[in-house]
Amino acid sequence: MSEFMLRGYKIDELRNMSIKEFAEKVADSRVRRTLLRRLKLGFPVEWENFYRKCYLQKEGKYKKTVRTHAREIIILPFMLGTRIGVHNGKEFVELEIKENMIGRRVGEFVFTTKKVQHSNPGIGASKSSRFMKAKK
Repeated sequence: MSEFMLRGYKIDELRNMSIKEFAEKVADSRVRRTLLRRLKLGFPVEWENFYRKCYLQKEGKYKKTVRTHAREIIILPFMLGTRIGVHNGKEFVELEIKENMIGRRVGEFVFTTKKVQHSNPGIGASKSSRFMKAKK
């Protein structure tokens, strides 16, 4: 099986990059713009806490799943292998960070809506159902 590469960089090379290097060399334009602006103006407190807890979890100092409501957080290379919980509007959905998730937003992997599954129509659902026998 071949080793995973992202835009010509191996995982070890990605882990050793700074956030600025990652943004300039690997990230797509939207992520690059966000990261470079955040480096200049400062990250939101929720992002900083999330990244800090992910780093501590990698070192083994934080045992719990890192949970967040902020679905726009960008997945960085140092987060590989961490377990996170992302809120979908109702509950926290757990995921493990894999290689192909690097440079994407956390919310992209947790859906906020479910597929609608309709069952049979009930009594009174249409004009013709008035003449049907009720199920017993």
